[in-house]
Amino acid sequence: VMPRFTTLLALCVTALTAGAAANPIVIRDPPISLPLVRRFNATATGGQTIVQRDQARARLLAARAAQAKASTSNTNGSTSFRRQVDFDVSDGVVSYVASVGVGSPPTFYDLIVDTGSSVTWVGATPDKPYVKTGSSVDTSEEVAVTYGSGSFAGEEFVDTVTLGSLVIPNQGVGSAQVAVGFDGVDGILGIGPVDLTSGTISGGGTITTVTENAFSQGLIPERLIGISFEPTTSPDQVNGELTFGAIDPSKFTGPLHFVPITSTSPADQFVGIDQTISYGSTELLSSAGITDTGTTLILLASDALQKYQQVTGATLDLVTGFLQITPEQFSNLQPLTFNIGGTAYELTPNAQLWPRALNTGIGGQADSIYLIVNDLGRPSGKGMDFVDGFAFLQRFYYVFDEGNSQVGFATTSFTDATTN
Repeated sequence: VMPRFTTLLALCVTALTAGAAANPIVIRDPPISLPLVRRFNATATGGQTIVQRDQARARLLAARAAQAKASTSNTNGSTSFRRQVDFDVSDGVVSYVASVGVGSPPTFYDLIVDTGSSVTWVGATPDKPYVKTGSSVDTSEEVAVTYGSGSFAGEEFVDTVTLGSLVIPNQGVGSAQVAVGFDGVDGILGIGPVDLTSGTISGGGTITTVTENAFSQGLIPERLIGISFEPTTSPDQVNGELTFGAIDPSKFTGPLHFVPITSTSPADQFVGIDQTISYGSTELLSSAGITDTGTTLILLASDALQKYQQVTGATLDLVTGFLQITPEQFSNLQPLTFNIGGTAYELTPNAQLWPRALNTGIGGQADSIYLIVNDLGRPSGKGMDFVDGFAFLQRFYYVFDEGNSQVGFATTSFTDATTN
C-alpha cells in the first residue's frame, strides 16, 4: 500500500449574444442554492503568498490544459491517468468556501468552490477525513489532481453529496490520503467543465461533475450554475451564493448577457472568454483568457500589466507583491473596463483596490492603497492572457452555462459599491 501512495505523492507534487443563444431557465420561486463564505486564511501570511499562489495556479492550469488536449488526441481515444495531484459561499489565503455534505447521513466539509477544476474531493486535513457511510461505494480507482498551490491524491468513491437542498446520489468523490497546500479548508468542490477531470482517475475517462450528475438525474432543469458574490471587508463572512440549474434574478440588476466559451486554446478548456480590457481610453489587452473563482486577483499578461502600471503610476511593493498607489494617484484613477461580447463591465476606481481593512493580513501597511490587478507572469499571445479572479467576479453576477457552452454576466447592486 505504501509504495502506491508514495508514487501518488511524488506525481502529485511533481456567445452567442443573449438573443441568439439558448436562454437558461429563470426560476422565480426559491431556487436550489448554496451559501458561500469568504475565507481569509491568516496562516498564509503575506500578499506575496497570494500573488505567487495565483501565478502558480495560472501556470498549472495552462499546462494542465495542454496535457489534457494531448491525452484526448490519442488515436485510440483513450486518456492516461496523470495522477495530478441557492448555496452560501465564503471568500478566504482568500477563497470562497461552501459547506458540502458527503454520505448518508452526511458529514459536512468546507470546500473551496472552483470553476478552474472539476473533481470534488474531501479529506484535506487528517482531522476531517472522508467518512464512509451506507451510501459509500469504493470504486477501487485512484484519483489525483495538482492545482499549482496544492495537490491531493487518494481513492475515488461514489457517494451521496448534499448541496443545500440539492441531494445528489451516486456522485464521484475523492477521499484524500495525501494533500498539500489546503490549510483551513477540507477540499474542493469542482464545478468547472467536465473535461478537466480527464486523466485524473486511474481507470481512465472522466468523472461526472456535480452539475452534470444533478442534471442527468433530472434534479435540476439546466446544466448551469449561477454564481453571486459580494465585496466585503471582513475576513470571514457569508457573502455569496451558488444557484444550481437556473439563474436567480434577485441577484442581479442589469440585463444578463451571454458570450460563447472562447475557441482559443488553452482558455477554451476552462470557463474561458474573449475580452478587451481598457484603462480609461488606453487599451491594455484584447485576447482570450479565463474566469476563475479559484483565483484571488485579476491577472494580466506581463505586457498588459506594464501598461496598467504606467498609466496608473503604480509601483510594485516588494513586501506584499501588490501594486501600490498614493492617495493622489487614487484620486486620478480611471475606470478599468472589461468589454465582453460588446458589453462593457466597468470596475470603478474603488473596485480596483484591495480592501484596506485587510491590508495587514497581506503584510501591508494599514493606511496604504494596494491594487487587485497583478502580473500573470508571462507575455500575451499564449492563448490564456488573463485570469478574471473573484476580485472581478464579486462585482458582477456570473453564470457558467455548460449545457450551452456559454458564460453570462450582469451588473449587481454591488457593482459600484464603495467598500474601501
